[in-house]
Amino acid sequence: MQTLKEVTCGSTVSVVKLHGEGAVRRRIMDMGITRGTQVFVRKVAPFGDPVEVTVRGYELSLRKADAEMIEVQ
Repeated sequence: MQTLKEVTCGSTVSVVKLHGEGAVRRRIMDMGITRGTQVFVRKVAPFGDPVEVTVRGYELSLRKADAEMIEVQ
């Protein structure tokens, strides 16, 4: 299992599963990150927080804690 937090810059991955519960999971889904979505990792800040990604044609910054909840392949 690989999470979005572990993906290297310049990689495109597909979302397999969202972990987490309630409001946090709902917020991630509201950002357009759902199962099967392609996510391109644009940048990772020097200390790993935040992770900048492109999802469904728009740019998004995710906290490291949120990126850990997104299982990808």
